[in-house]
Amino acid sequence: MSTHWHPTASFTALRLRAALNARLRGYFAERGVTEVETPVMSVAGNTDANIASFSLEFSGRTDGAPRTRWLRTSPEFPLKRLLAAGFGDCYELGRVFRDGEAGGRHNPEFTMLEWYRTGWDHTRLVGETAELVNAALALVDRHAPLDTVSYRELYRERLGIDTETADVAQLRSALGDVVINPDGLVRDDWLDLLMTHRLQPTFDPQRLLAVVNYPASQCALARLRREPDGRAVAERFELYLGPLELANGYHELADAAEQGARFDRDRQMRHARGQAAPPRDEHLLAALADGFPDCAGVALGVDRLMMAMLGTGSIADVLAFDFARA
Repeated sequence: MSTHWHPTASFTALRLRAALNARLRGYFAERGVTEVETPVMSVAGNTDANIASFSLEFSGRTDGAPRTRWLRTSPEFPLKRLLAAGFGDCYELGRVFRDGEAGGRHNPEFTMLEWYRTGWDHTRLVGETAELVNAALALVDRHAPLDTVSYRELYRERLGIDTETADVAQLRSALGDVVINPDGLVRDDWLDLLMTHRLQPTFDPQRLLAVVNYPASQCALARLRREPDGRAVAERFELYLGPLELANGYHELADAAEQGARFDRDRQMRHARGQAAPPRDEHLLAALADGFPDCAGVALGVDRLMMAMLGTGSIADVLAFDFARA
């Protein structure tokens, strides 16, 4: 008799997830950060060339609005609209969707925790993110000390590469025996490959590592800052527990014109790669133009955190039913 209908996660894992959700909500309740719910479907999508969105067609009345809607890859844009409206510190814990991502560590639908702190920058948010992760790890009697390193120093110390000056040939050479099809790859793609293939596997599984101040070319939705030597860096961080990337955070960009230009560059890259280009989120741009508070925000992968808590390399072990059994 087939057992393919059975859950992929154990009952122990499912109960741990319930306890984790309760702890996350309790953590923010104690700090006055309000839980909100925002739309899962939107007229705009994520323009990031490295993230693929699902789209669907609405069959009902739209009163002239687009029928094509996009499933969110994160709740970032509507949360920022709440911030621009003056709501204050808030978070959302819910499902998000990314096309083409299924495998050992990926599922097309997964759980994301995203929160925003007004008046904070990314360096302050690193500390809270690590504190929250350790509050979760305490459920399984673990604690992970935090180390912090700049993006440039990480590559320099561990690979002997200066991320500001190394050319593509040097980056490709540093991959060693890792074979990658180079078609369509740009310099930042090679830097990302070095992170995933050469650096992340070396991270201490017993410690948290915050990588801060990314290259300006990898700013995403983060602010840029000029260093004393004139270099621009992105006020962005990623948090790792061993080889698992848990969170990605920014000192948030508040400039509507710059954000619109970044959306346009993303869409141009997607067109060049033959990818679908979701429309810009004009609601977000209008919110930024109307006045956006100084704030920092971070998105944390709850399934990845569960994987770390259970010591498993398979996301199926933390999902009631993974993509294959959905």
